[in-house]
Amino acid sequence: MNQSADQNFDEMHKPDGSIREAYHGYNNWLSKQDASRMRRKGSEAESVFRRTGITFNVYGESDAEERLIPFDMIPRIITANEWRRLSRGIEQRVRALNAFMYDLYHRQEIIRSGRLPERLFRHNAAWLPQMVGFTPPGSIYTHITGVDLVRTGPDEFMVLEDNARTPSGVSYMLENRETMMAMFPELFTQVKVRQVSNYPRQLAKSLAACAPPCAEGKPTVAVLTPGIYNSAYFEHAFLADQMGAELVEGSDLRVIDGRVQMRTTRGYRPIDVLYRRVDDDFLDPLTFNPNSVLGIPGIMDVYRAGRVTIANAPGTGVADDKAIYSFMPEIVEFYTGEKPILANVQTWRCADPDSLKYVLENLAELVVKEVHGSGGYGMLIGPTSSKREIREFRAKLEAKPDNYIAQPTLSLSTCPVYTRKGLAPRHVDLRPFVLMSPEGVDITPGGLTRVAMKKGSLVVNSSQGGGTKDSWVLDD
Repeated sequence: MNQSADQNFDEMHKPDGSIREAYHGYNNWLSKQDASRMRRKGSEAESVFRRTGITFNVYGESDAEERLIPFDMIPRIITANEWRRLSRGIEQRVRALNAFMYDLYHRQEIIRSGRLPERLFRHNAAWLPQMVGFTPPGSIYTHITGVDLVRTGPDEFMVLEDNARTPSGVSYMLENRETMMAMFPELFTQVKVRQVSNYPRQLAKSLAACAPPCAEGKPTVAVLTPGIYNSAYFEHAFLADQMGAELVEGSDLRVIDGRVQMRTTRGYRPIDVLYRRVDDDFLDPLTFNPNSVLGIPGIMDVYRAGRVTIANAPGTGVADDKAIYSFMPEIVEFYTGEKPILANVQTWRCADPDSLKYVLENLAELVVKEVHGSGGYGMLIGPTSSKREIREFRAKLEAKPDNYIAQPTLSLSTCPVYTRKGLAPRHVDLRPFVLMSPEGVDITPGGLTRVAMKKGSLVVNSSQGGGTKDSWVLDD
């Protein structure tokens, strides 16, 4: 059932209107601020984002113009105790995902055990037979992971999605914090917030730790981008700059003497670690899509020879599959021997006849998603859909049920946004960013909070009108 905002867990206000513990310090500061100053700061933030070039493209729309992602000045705040519990659950999940990737491309013990049906990956385009039997340097598949979390109560955080293919959004997390510190420097002297600015350094260190054995001296790290017309190009350029890494396109690279090398003013120079923001299908035209001009011919041969690290490893997109997601409790327990600390959202697999029957009978109350979908596309939110939309989606479901999963319409938590009329609750989610290397797991405190800027909307994706907030984790 779709619930109104006043029935949702409000992260700042208790039902009686008093302030929750996490927001005490911030509210003391906010109550002393002049409304005209806050409105002025909001306009300044928009100017900063536009000047910096923090925009994105929406594919498939006729105007296809660059858009500014809305930024809200009211931070989303998490206490130190809440974050400790979340961190344990996130680390447990990411370690299980990495072990799952290794198993899928080796002995497939989880399939043999009967815990996971083979059909889930045998016909899954994200599963790459070219990776079978190969172990990436350091046995790391999921170098960078984004875990999407939603909150439904005081101690109720659940995982909504796993993003292991090419998780995006970290640049917005960093720019949101920098903008807040520039606008309200005095605020950060009054409220002790854990920093996120060291993420690029941690990313560079983590990637370097995954360099192949042939690397000599300090490993050379490069960011592979599809180019300036990609919707996330700002982030690619931003991270390369912040890491002190090279930003390269496929045309800048070639295979020479069994190494992937990049063109420089002094000739070609070997690359040890390639942080790729290019999908698997476009990575190597000799192995995957022969028409690709975004990748490097022969890179998969170099990779399988253990002479370059690709982050994330090709084939990790299996973990993004929403049908695989529905088995994550079993996956976590199988590889860690522990019960999951973070719960999944209840999920009906439409490939199962009984589940499909239930979903078709309750479409008006459920959220239905494509198993390979992302960005808020290809989904139905039953309670906010018209009878015609439901009827059309029903036909899609009946035609290809194994392409969909369904979930209840969650009572997502809300955080306040700043409007001209004052604070107003809006639904949010959270994407913490997780780095993994042979040296361990590093979780940036907080992550990217995405917010549905429209009243009552449950869709937080930027492509669907969502915005972002600065995410604070308080120091003890």
